Amino acid sequence: MDDDILTIEEVARYLRVSERTVYDWAQKGEIPSGKIGTVWRFKKNEIEHWVNERLSSNRPAGLIGSIQIQNIIAPNRVLFLNYTKKRDALIALAENLSTAPQIKNKQDLVAEILRREELMSTAIGRGIAIPHVRLSSVTDLVVSVGISKCDITDFQSLDDVPVRLLFMIAAAYNQHAYYLQTLSFFSARLKAADLRDSLLSCATPQAVYELLVKQDE
Repeated sequence: MDDDILTIEEVARYLRVSERTVYDWAQKGEIPSGKIGTVWRFKKNEIEHWVNERLSSNRPAGLIGSIQIQNIIAPNRVLFLNYTKKRDALIALAENLSTAPQIKNKQDLVAEILRREELMSTAIGRGIAIPHVRLSSVTDLVVSVGISKCDITDFQSLDDVPVRLLFMIAAAYNQHAYYLQTLSFFSARLKAADLRDSLLSCATPQAVYELLVKQDE
């Protein structure tokens, strides 16, 4: 654990679990991770924080409350995108997310979203990306949704499917468990092809919002 960026093998050895377990956690968004090219990578300090929080908690992160979609998104934070490059899409979505009252520093958010994406791709396959950050300038977890009208081809997703759906999550720095749970929630829900197709077919931000809220009922 001497390097800042770790492999699946190094994390598995550190946590004393199988490499398959680490891979499954990463795929589900249950452990802080991201991809460089087609391989998973992990930041040492985030893994250490994750371990410390799990060891000090009496219950796993997945059991801490339930995700209420209407509490973390809003129609005015649904954005239709028309960019072929991920940088342009991420900046547009981060600027939209920064209009939420929970975001106190737009420049901080945009810079950290781009920095994290340069380090590790947030594309999870099936045409989905979930860019995510925790920042001290965020007061509570909040999400913006991007529906791309064209393929974003440079996310380097594991399955090589261009990204069309983006769910950008910003959380307060002390919300690590809720942050991981939200990542896992969207990863699981968006496995449904009919939901992805319905989102791409929506004509208005309100329709996207209502579809997501209905799915949560």
